[in-house]
Amino acid sequence: MNKVLGICMGLSLALVLPAKAEPANLLGVFGNWTAYSSGSGDSLTCFALSKPRATRPATAKRGPIYLMVSDWPARKIKGEAQIVYGYQGNEKGVAALGVGGDKFAFFIRNTGKDGSSWLHRLDDNARLITAMQEGVSAVASGVSARGTKTVDTYSLSGFKDALDKIHAACPM
Repeated sequence: MNKVLGICMGLSLALVLPAKAEPANLLGVFGNWTAYSSGSGDSLTCFALSKPRATRPATAKRGPIYLMVSDWPARKIKGEAQIVYGYQGNEKGVAALGVGGDKFAFFIRNTGKDGSSWLHRLDDNARLITAMQEGVSAVASGVSARGTKTVDTYSLSGFKDALDKIHAACPM
C-alpha cells in the first residue's frame, strides 16, 4: 500500500504542484485516506487521497488510480475534488462521482499520458464534500480515450478525518 500511495503522491504532485515543488509531508493516515501537505507560503497545498477498493474492468491496463481532495490557500480553493483514472480520458466523454443517492458530473482533461477529472459545476462542491463526509462509498466512472468505460469504488472510511487534517494544515 505504501508503494501505491507513493506513486499516487508523486503523480498528484506532478499534476497539481509547480515544477520546483517541495516534497510532500505525511500528515496522517485515516482509514482508507491519507493526508499530505506540500510547499509553503503561496505554494502551500494540502491534499487527501485514497486508492479504489474495487476497479472495473479488472483487466484494463491503468496507471495509478485515486480520488483526491485538495486545499490551495493562496488560491482560496478549499476541498477541490479530483479523480485520477490511470489512463488518458475521453475529454468529450462522461465522467461522474456517485455518493449515496447523489451523482456529480465531472469534466475530463488529459495531461501527458494521464487523465483527471474535476467537478463540472463548482457550486456543487459543498454538496459533494458533505456527501463524501456522510457517505460510506463513492463510485467514480469515466471513459478512456479508447472508449473503455471504467468504474472505481472508493471507501469513504476516514475521509472526514483526513479532510479535517488538511483543512487544519492549510487554513483559509
